[in-house]
Amino acid sequence: MMHFDLILEHILLVTVAVLAAAALAIPAAIASHRHPSLGRWVLKLADVIQTIPSLALFGLLLPLPLIGGIGSKLAIAVLFLYAVLPILRNSILGLNGISQDIIESATALGMSTGEILREVQLPLAAPSILAGLRIATVTTIGTATVAAAIGAGGLGVLLYRGLATVETGLLLEGAIPAALLALLADQAFQWIEDKFSNSAQQP
Repeated sequence: MMHFDLILEHILLVTVAVLAAAALAIPAAIASHRHPSLGRWVLKLADVIQTIPSLALFGLLLPLPLIGGIGSKLAIAVLFLYAVLPILRNSILGLNGISQDIIESATALGMSTGEILREVQLPLAAPSILAGLRIATVTTIGTATVAAAIGAGGLGVLLYRGLATVETGLLLEGAIPAALLALLADQAFQWIEDKFSNSAQQP
């Protein structure tokens, strides 16, 4: 039996969290690339957050105003925090991996800093940035199952019901769609990454 309402809730939680994480992580990666000392501190902070168990993070943020309380707001906030690190790390790697000769050539052509970023750096770093988005999306799909513990819905509802009633059928109804969503997301991002890589290699 397919629970389309729970699947849609799961997709919504993941989509909002990953998009919000990308909106923060990519500009932070650009700033970190330009200021490496800042970048080291930003990565350390993201690393620390990543080491906190998800249930513990739910508990820590639960009493906070605006994002706290039972429901999807808290779930999205926690998923957002977990999604930031892979996007941030891969974006920094992509930007740092661009040859300085390319930047100097663009500067010699009279391009401004903003133009170099938009027309040279971001396109060249795109495969690495997309890899970070892929990792963040796939891991967030798995972590989002825990969101059911604080009433945020999603496929974790079936997993918790299955555990509470010791019903293998319910466990499979939650686990199989979550695994399929992760595989589909992985393949979709891999296809987009390949497209960017192939276009970057073309003369």
